[in-house]
Amino acid sequence: MAEIGIGILGGGYMGKAHSVAMSAVGAIFDTSLRPKLEMICTSTADSAERYRKAYGFNRATADWQVLVEDPKVEAIIIATPQETHREIAEAAFAFGKPVMCEKPMGLGLDDATAMVAAAEASGCANMVAYNYIRTPASQFARKLIANGEIGQITWFRGEHTEDFYADPTAPGTWRMHGDANGCIGDLAPHIFNAARALIGPIAELSAVVETVHETRGGEIATNDDQVQVMCRFENGVHGHLFGSRIATGRKMGYAYEITGTKGAIRFDQEDQNAIWLYRAEGPEAERGFRKILTGPAHPDYLPFCQGPGHGTGYQDQIIIEARDFLEAIATGDPVWPTFREGLEVQRIVAAARASSETRSWQNVSDF
Repeated sequence: MAEIGIGILGGGYMGKAHSVAMSAVGAIFDTSLRPKLEMICTSTADSAERYRKAYGFNRATADWQVLVEDPKVEAIIIATPQETHREIAEAAFAFGKPVMCEKPMGLGLDDATAMVAAAEASGCANMVAYNYIRTPASQFARKLIANGEIGQITWFRGEHTEDFYADPTAPGTWRMHGDANGCIGDLAPHIFNAARALIGPIAELSAVVETVHETRGGEIATNDDQVQVMCRFENGVHGHLFGSRIATGRKMGYAYEITGTKGAIRFDQEDQNAIWLYRAEGPEAERGFRKILTGPAHPDYLPFCQGPGHGTGYQDQIIIEARDFLEAIATGDPVWPTFREGLEVQRIVAAARASSETRSWQNVSDF
């Protein structure tokens, strides 16, 4: 069992989640690599020291280059704003260090393309942090589909809807500026990733990107509130994807419905420990969706709890993600989703923007 020095850039929401995950992952999954919280970097020396004490890091810095170049930092997690992703990742790969980067990767397609090139040239382990698809329920859904349990897929509907920006009278914030901070740059990539994971690559799409609340607190908004996408997957399945940050009443509306010739699946992240399965079999009068509570028989559940229906939570998804990153480093084998998956999601984002601007169908492969 070997130790590996972890450096995390960012101390807030996701910085904390990744710090806790790296502290817990060895005990949960008995990983061959055991993380050591070596250094944390935030925007000021005072906040870095505060987070160092809170999370248990050995050292702290306000200079990301110090963290990246430190020889005791052997793997890096980027949980900083998207405009910083590319520069940090390229520097880390130049030093031969594995990188896990928060989603969505970089500011857009150009950044993502450059980051993939740097990752693949270095030969280092690389992952982009799409965590929601890692719930035991969604992993189980992927297995059901792959095993043909609901037959040939005919339709997919997915959404990522929240209401944190639903009140148009609330004061304006940084979230209302910059493409990367809008719905299509921030929330929608999660459901684009889910669509690819569950159904496969998207061939073409028609999208509408919309700013509903054009002013907030007297400020003019420069990015979008919601996006809807009509799409066709490469395997011929048709679908609809929707993202919104103004979906009143929705707190974690990462949800999907999948229709097949022999059954159907429904899932909603607000009830993340359950999946609804319909099988087209038996007497018609007895057919119906059946609620399945996740338990030890489902992927990545047992390491957290031996009791069916007791449930896993948000932080556990990040711990599963940490296990996967360590596995990629230890084995040298890519673990999905790599930076290339992050790039493919950014292609969908770029295609959707172009479609909305030109009011036309777009081929995702053109981007």
